[in-house]
Amino acid sequence: MMAEIHAIFPGGSGAREAELKLLALRAIQVQGGTDGSSLTATVDEEVVDRALHLIRQSGGTPE
Repeated sequence: MMAEIHAIFPGGSGAREAELKLLALRAIQVQGGTDGSSLTATVDEEVVDRALHLIRQSGGTPE
């Protein structure tokens, strides 16, 4: 099963870093928002906790 995660990055800081880390985690898909301060990632349910941790570690807030 897949899970979709939305995240906001205040001021855009860390969004690109999180995107690269999520891709390294083998996210199915990562889309950066047009504003540069958000992203949406589709990940396998087995790695949801790790994905959320990477987002927070990069300065983001999962929604």
